[in-house]
Amino acid sequence: MSQEQDVVVVTDVPQAEKTAPVPPPMPVVVEKESPLPVSETEEEPMKPKQVEEGVVETQVFKPSGGDDEKMPQQVYFKEESTKVADLLDYEKIALQEFKRLVQQVLNHHEFSVLTTRTAPAIEEEKKEDVVEAENRKPALTEETSAVAEDKERVETEAVAEKEEKIEVVESEALDDQGKVAPAAASDTTADTAVEDDGAKTVEAIEETIVAVSSSVVSQEETTAQATKEPEGETKAASSLDEEAKEVKSSETVEVTPEEVSIWGIPLLADDRSDVILLKFLRARDFKVKDAFTMLKNTIRWRKEFGIDELLEKDLGLDDLGKVVFMHGLDKEGHPVCYNVYGEFQNKELYKNSFSDEEKRQRFLRWRIQFLEKSIRTLDLNPGGISTIVQVNDLKNSPGPAKRELRQATRQALQLLQDNYPEFVAKQIFINVPWWYLTVNRMISPFLTQRTRSKFVVVGPSKSAETLIRYIAVEQIPVKYGGLSKDGEFGPADAVTEITVKPAAKHTVEFPVTETCLLTWEVRVAGWDVGYGAEFVPSAEDSYTVIIQKARKVAATEEPLVCNSIKIGEPGKVVLTIDNSTSKKKKKLFYRLKTKPPSSD
Repeated sequence: MSQEQDVVVVTDVPQAEKTAPVPPPMPVVVEKESPLPVSETEEEPMKPKQVEEGVVETQVFKPSGGDDEKMPQQVYFKEESTKVADLLDYEKIALQEFKRLVQQVLNHHEFSVLTTRTAPAIEEEKKEDVVEAENRKPALTEETSAVAEDKERVETEAVAEKEEKIEVVESEALDDQGKVAPAAASDTTADTAVEDDGAKTVEAIEETIVAVSSSVVSQEETTAQATKEPEGETKAASSLDEEAKEVKSSETVEVTPEEVSIWGIPLLADDRSDVILLKFLRARDFKVKDAFTMLKNTIRWRKEFGIDELLEKDLGLDDLGKVVFMHGLDKEGHPVCYNVYGEFQNKELYKNSFSDEEKRQRFLRWRIQFLEKSIRTLDLNPGGISTIVQVNDLKNSPGPAKRELRQATRQALQLLQDNYPEFVAKQIFINVPWWYLTVNRMISPFLTQRTRSKFVVVGPSKSAETLIRYIAVEQIPVKYGGLSKDGEFGPADAVTEITVKPAAKHTVEFPVTETCLLTWEVRVAGWDVGYGAEFVPSAEDSYTVIIQKARKVAATEEPLVCNSIKIGEPGKVVLTIDNSTSKKKKKLFYRLKTKPPSSD
């Protein structure tokens, strides 16, 4: 059976220089005609769909671990510009209104008083109030008794005087009534006059009683005021002095607006502030009042949480560096943060992070500290890279059964959602088990369209392929299907990518014209192919040197192969990738460099 064979020739391998190595040129691909075409039943190479900035993919997997049954749900997302000139008219208006509200608060120094009392402080104040109330009870009882006695005495005296006045007035009224009684029998008009006089007399009696009662109380009040007058004057003078000082102080403060910084950026100080404010506006769909409330709550929380002090603290959680770490950039220049949940299978690490509330709070503070330091590495200037790509590896994740981890994760997510708006460009979930897809399908309806558009969720068989779609292979750690590791090569060394067709062989040639040390590394995504390397001299009477004997490289073997050879004569290095037994295409990645051979 004939096989299709592709030959890739690197037309001119750079010669070794005495000072520094030169990066190799791009290869030229020469494909030989295939005598036996690939069957239509075989998997044809799929061209990647063109998307603007990102795509959400959700896949459903068989629990048996077989091939994935893919049910794509794609939503396109384009990361918005952070330049004011690129905003729509209504967005510009919202930003200006937002800035006006922030300026007002800064002018009145309202941000400085946003810090609310902590729970322990509130409890302490409650205890102090209770003690003070208990101490005041005897004094209040004595004071109440004294007031009651004074009141009773005043009322008794008033009633006595009232009765005396009534008797006097009644006797006078009887005398007057006796004098006018005869005239009343003969004159109806006189009767009316007498009734009027009687009414006026009763009114006069009531006024007299009120006047007597008031005079008693006023005399006591006058005496008390006369006693306390010197003390009152002293307090009034002191109060006036304090008010004068407060007015003077307030006038001085209002002249200079308050300075408030968030993520190291002073609000309204320069264009970077616009980038920060736009994050809050976009998180609240450009609803200015909602964004303003979110900003105030965030500033309050940052003060209560002690963010500025937290940045300088050593929390003693160095082991968490393998759980959460930054590594490389994506194809658009976003820093990439990896979250490796499988590390929590380590019982000691899990216990030190989540076994009690104190440790969970310490883990939370460490995670916030890590994020704060990461944000300060971003370019928050207009047009700069101001977001992060999150890669969440769920391989061997403890799962929902770990209550402590679930609680800490939920709390962390809530804090990040409330206080770190629009800092994530994309959320990529890899090595996702079947149970997570069920959970994701349940919570997805509760997420906003904007949030869902940033999610990419894939199972184990598609994880490396998905990462390579968004992140250059030289920026991806070796454990996730990339080439990035400590060693001979770095992120600046260019990588060549070639597609190996099903049922075909690929040959890559590196011509060499002078003495040098040639080093290369090669990786085939998913391997399960044959690999061999040899040096073929140009001279006819020279022998071919086997560098790597051809062998089948399984998917479970070492993911990256590195080889080197000291070449002393012109010739070429030939790499062979044999995919003849597979019906699937494969991705081949390689890079090489030359340097002068060592003197020994």
